[in-house]
Amino acid sequence: MRFPYVVIAVLLAVLAGGTINNVVRNPQPQLVSEGIPHAPVRSALGSEPHDDMVRHALADLDSLTLPSGGTLAGENGPWRYVWPRDASFVAVARCAIGQYGDALKVLSFLNRVRPATGRWEARYTADGKHVGDGREPQSDASGWVLWATWFCRAGRQYWGMVEESADQILRELGPDGLPARSPDYWERPEKELTIGTVAPLLTGLRSAVRIASDQHQQAQATRWQAALEKLSAATDRVFGPDYPRTPARATSLVEPGVEPIGLGGGADSFVTVLGPPFAPARPVVSTAIDNAYAVLTQPNGGVTPGEDWRADGVSWTPQTALFALSAAARGDQDTANTLLTWLDHHRTKLGALPEKVNRDVEPAGEAPLAWTSALVVLTDTALHNPLLIP
Repeated sequence: MRFPYVVIAVLLAVLAGGTINNVVRNPQPQLVSEGIPHAPVRSALGSEPHDDMVRHALADLDSLTLPSGGTLAGENGPWRYVWPRDASFVAVARCAIGQYGDALKVLSFLNRVRPATGRWEARYTADGKHVGDGREPQSDASGWVLWATWFCRAGRQYWGMVEESADQILRELGPDGLPARSPDYWERPEKELTIGTVAPLLTGLRSAVRIASDQHQQAQATRWQAALEKLSAATDRVFGPDYPRTPARATSLVEPGVEPIGLGGGADSFVTVLGPPFAPARPVVSTAIDNAYAVLTQPNGGVTPGEDWRADGVSWTPQTALFALSAAARGDQDTANTLLTWLDHHRTKLGALPEKVNRDVEPAGEAPLAWTSALVVLTDTALHNPLLIP
């Protein structure tokens, strides 16, 4: 009778050893700084539950936006650069609350640094130069910049940037309708195409078609619409119905009459970009978003970037805020408010939104983070007024 107990003891020891090893390989992240000191922040936003967090987020965006319009991802060290992705979200957040002048400054900076041809760089210095740190250019920026330009109704002013970014997406598409692999928001070289690249390009093409139509540029609108349909069909064919980070490697048929399940690929938070406010709602996508949210929620209450991300129990605030924005845009106010409240409760002592919340449920990483601040503003706005969907 002792044998089973010995086996159980050995298994528990192995599991404990694995947990300890994982913690050693993924040390507990700490806070870089408490944020940017501000005088008492005032706004005309009212007295809603998350108003103080939104006011601080906007004040932090003011501090992170330079006179040139370049919006830094964060104030310190490796964050003190301009990512086109983060800057695009800041521009959209500004426009969503009527700060069009501030948004156009951000778009003007992007217009100045835009590539004449080819992919956008992963990030730029505050004066618009390429950061030579070995990161490959990233194709998702073409999509994000188009979305921000459309949302801010700036297509006429930045038509050159629109044309180049939309045509670059077309150049990315292969015979199968999908783009080549590219680094995405995980900021690493990728061996396979990811949903983190595909989803922003769909949003960008959808936005480009709207801009071209508004500008009576019918030839471009027709060309970009055809590419959108090609990419959309390929995305559904290769990534659907679960829309994991990478295409599923196998399919389980389960049993007759039951929907097949894709195996492999892993859930990714960017499944949210396939639905509102980035794309019209579809039931299959809403189901995929809800399933990913359930899989990616961490013990501390926040969300990790993906199922194949480090198994370290750390939540990332941009991804948590993405699910909050998705919920608000899809009419799920309870989930949106729950996630906003979680973000609110895990700000730093100075009120800044940090990059992460660690296993001890403490703020960690850079604070403030521009991307999270912009997403919080957008989510709060979406709870009160529907956001435009391209």
